[in-house]
Amino acid sequence: MSAETPGKPGKQGWPLYEVFVRGKRGLNHVHVGSLHAADDAMALTHARDLYTRRNEGVSIWVVRSEHIAASTRDEKDPFFAPSADKVYRHPTFYDIPDDVPHI
Repeated sequence: MSAETPGKPGKQGWPLYEVFVRGKRGLNHVHVGSLHAADDAMALTHARDLYTRRNEGVSIWVVRSEHIAASTRDEKDPFFAPSADKVYRHPTFYDIPDDVPHI
């Protein structure tokens, strides 16, 4: 965004935002797409208009793409291997009660 004229894209254009929506029946937010916006408020408004047109969402998150950090495929083994010796972190370690429907 240009520092001189708020709301107008600068040379690089508006920043890219990733959009996550939690559905009415969902327990977590799911990545549904990306959009460009001048600021966070505009990104949230556009995300609502684009991704919840049929009232399927109850919560929206927008995050600038540049703020997302992710592991790479090359890091798979060294990054996730430490969890192998902690079996209590695996879901198979626990018994799930029958009266808990959403797990």
